[in-house]
Amino acid sequence: MSARILLLEDDPAIAGTVAFALQREGFAVDHVLLVGAARDAAARALPALAILDVGLPDGSGLDLCRAWRQSGDDALRALPVLMLTARAEELDRVVGLELGADDYLPKPFEPRELLARLRAILRRRGAPDTAQVLRFGRLEIDKGAREARLDGKPRALTGHQFALLLALAERPGRVLSREALMDLTRGAALEDFDRSIDVHVSRLRAAIEDDPKHPRRILTLRGAGYVFARDQDR
Repeated sequence: MSARILLLEDDPAIAGTVAFALQREGFAVDHVLLVGAARDAAARALPALAILDVGLPDGSGLDLCRAWRQSGDDALRALPVLMLTARAEELDRVVGLELGADDYLPKPFEPRELLARLRAILRRRGAPDTAQVLRFGRLEIDKGAREARLDGKPRALTGHQFALLLALAERPGRVLSREALMDLTRGAALEDFDRSIDVHVSRLRAAIEDDPKHPRRILTLRGAGYVFARDQDR
């Protein structure tokens, strides 16, 4: 599955922009608003990298970075950290790096720069940045080749259908409305009418389901949308 990024940021506009940019590149994002929530999230499931804001209502990302670097947990001590701050003074940057942050990005910033810095950190740390192949039992979705395979055999999908499959598969277990799917596949030139999603889903099922009339992978929730079932591996 995709590499998971922990995002600690209390500004809704910045958090939304960063989360959207990361998800568009194939990362999974855990967004939290408070230092305590970030500490708990990392303890529950170690992310591939943490993006930490400096000024939060209950403390600073700098303090959290320091705590991780001094932790008795080897995994937390080695967790890659990218600091965000509205303060661009050289002293703040030096303090962050001296505390063990891998990089430091002052606000405002371009999402492309953040992504470039994040990937550079992951490369230096030898961590995978984002899975190019999503695997769900017999089904493989190769993002690099833009190909879906069932039992190792390529399935015939149009670009529209692959984009839709990828949007669903990157969010397993989540119900996605037709409107959400239109937004997520906007770059794939889907028709500007949400019922077209139904047609593409029908063709997707014909390509990847054993019995398209009784689907087990792409499920319909009447009145709500579609959900990709993670646990139908057989």
